[in-house]
Amino acid sequence: MPRNAFSTLITAIAVGTASVAALAQVPAPPDNRILSSAYTGESYSPYAKRDFPSNVYFGDTHLHTDISMDAGAFGDRLGLDAAYKFARGEQVTSTRGGPVRLSRPLDFLVVADHSDNMGFFPDLLAGAPFILSDPTGKDWYERLKAGKGVEVALEIISLFSQDKFPPALTYAPDSAAYKSAWDKTVKAAEQYNEPGRFTAFIGYEWTSLVKGNNLHRVVVYRDGGNKGGQMVPFTTAPPLGSTTPRKLWEWMAGYEKKTGGEVLAIAHNGNLSNGLMFPMASQSDGEPLDANYVQQRDQWEPLYEATQIKGDGETHPFLSPNDEFADYETWDIGNLDVSEAKTDEMLAGEYAREGLKRGLELQAKFGTNPYKYGMIGSTDSHTSLSTAEEDNFFGKHSGAEPSPERMMHPFMATEQGAIMGWQMVASGLAAVWATDNTREALFDAMERKEVYATTGSRMMVRLFGGWEFDENDLDNREPAFVGYKKGVPMGGDLPPAAEGKSAPTFMVYALRDAIGANLDRIQIIKGWYDGEKTHEKVYDVAWSGDRKRGLNGKVPAVGNTVDVATASWTNTIGASELGTVWTDPDFDPKQSAFYYARVLEIPKPRWSNYDAFRFGVSIPEGAPTSTQDRAYTAPIWYNPKP
Repeated sequence: MPRNAFSTLITAIAVGTASVAALAQVPAPPDNRILSSAYTGESYSPYAKRDFPSNVYFGDTHLHTDISMDAGAFGDRLGLDAAYKFARGEQVTSTRGGPVRLSRPLDFLVVADHSDNMGFFPDLLAGAPFILSDPTGKDWYERLKAGKGVEVALEIISLFSQDKFPPALTYAPDSAAYKSAWDKTVKAAEQYNEPGRFTAFIGYEWTSLVKGNNLHRVVVYRDGGNKGGQMVPFTTAPPLGSTTPRKLWEWMAGYEKKTGGEVLAIAHNGNLSNGLMFPMASQSDGEPLDANYVQQRDQWEPLYEATQIKGDGETHPFLSPNDEFADYETWDIGNLDVSEAKTDEMLAGEYAREGLKRGLELQAKFGTNPYKYGMIGSTDSHTSLSTAEEDNFFGKHSGAEPSPERMMHPFMATEQGAIMGWQMVASGLAAVWATDNTREALFDAMERKEVYATTGSRMMVRLFGGWEFDENDLDNREPAFVGYKKGVPMGGDLPPAAEGKSAPTFMVYALRDAIGANLDRIQIIKGWYDGEKTHEKVYDVAWSGDRKRGLNGKVPAVGNTVDVATASWTNTIGASELGTVWTDPDFDPKQSAFYYARVLEIPKPRWSNYDAFRFGVSIPEGAPTSTQDRAYTAPIWYNPKP
């Protein structure tokens, strides 16, 4: 249910966001009480001396360039410079030779090239003497030059994924070639980092595959090159690397001890992990889950990549049968080995909501919640182009750039069937509430989990939890002041209950993307542990229009204005802003719980619809023609008194 005051409200707390600052209207000066505590100096500024984040920044924490061996093998010919320029809003030329540009620049970027064999493929293409001196390397080089790139790429990737890559051609972390690639990565981040305008994080992707099960993590540095360049990334190949997450965490601890810097890890979305991303009994190497594992994971992995190009990972209809929005861009076939079938039993170890529920159960057992993460989105694009817009989507790899054929190319084949090109997902973005657009401020916000995921939209969302919020708090022109005063933001733990309060209250509000679709609804997703098993429930708490709950307690669909023939839609339904204060009607103070907000837009054309319209081709059978972009906030947790 929209509130008329919300345009001013959310603009006031979001001014300064790089993406939308030009569209925002500066609010009227606050009253004297707020001014006296917020302003010092001769020039008036309504934002001076705030001790909470007023800005939301949108970025991508998972982008690959030609330095990643798989990206290079599958045709990416764009390097670090192109990746940063594109993310900053500049026009670049794609691998296939066309001009490409974002509609709006990103605020931050993590180039997360794979740590294993980093830099190999550019050297192969350049005919590096070290590679040509090896018979296999020379053969690959000559076949590439003869136009057999796809054949060579498949051979290289197959050998690498099976741990059969020629040892003589492996770029070990202690080799000069590897160190050179990492040095280029660090220097590029330093070159393009511009505090206050654009943040370029140093980072990489640790690429663990356990029998084809994807356990990848993106490692993000708070530091600049003076610290980040001191140690090369951690890899998976022994003796210097490992596929076991706890070994990565040991490396991270060693980095911080040696350099005095800071790093964090973001777990890759788990829908190709075949149940290993959120274990309950044993680790990926067969070792039993123990107190050390849960403590280390909680310490080093504050974020989870809930949505990206290889499928959405919030939840699955098998896990959430009562959630009508659960079956969104679902990938549930096999893993990266493509031979191991997916079973229903594996799904619980793959999806974000179920992971959050499992964390409550493990906390009761070990005293620490290992899956206490904030949710973000990112692209995992292997094109050097961070595209998450439905109408400007450049695919997973360079062979999937816009073309009349790309929807029909198989992405991967498994024993259970194929993932087709049209099933790539134009997702997602990481949204971070921070005080400034700097490495330090953004990293600190990520660590405290004041973040949310979107599937590509730049809608603005805030969630606060406490015990004393009421409807009057939403009438405050700047509700963030009230939010931080009375409660905690997304990513936090509820404080002890206020005297006389029997249930927590949550203040949530959202503003649509300035050039995007209107909003359909806001939902609160609750998960809890009753001492024996976990549960979940989805609550519709705010919605557009005059819709009424049905007899089943659910709010009807918002409608759909998408014109498939012209790949267009209208904002004649939905609301530009939504918000409410909601009290949990089913609260039990003895049960641990989490709460997060899910915000849905009205339907708009999916990228497959845009492709069909632009190229004059048919939409493949089974491909959606529309999509409802959405956001998932970091949860707020409730812990019973001991």
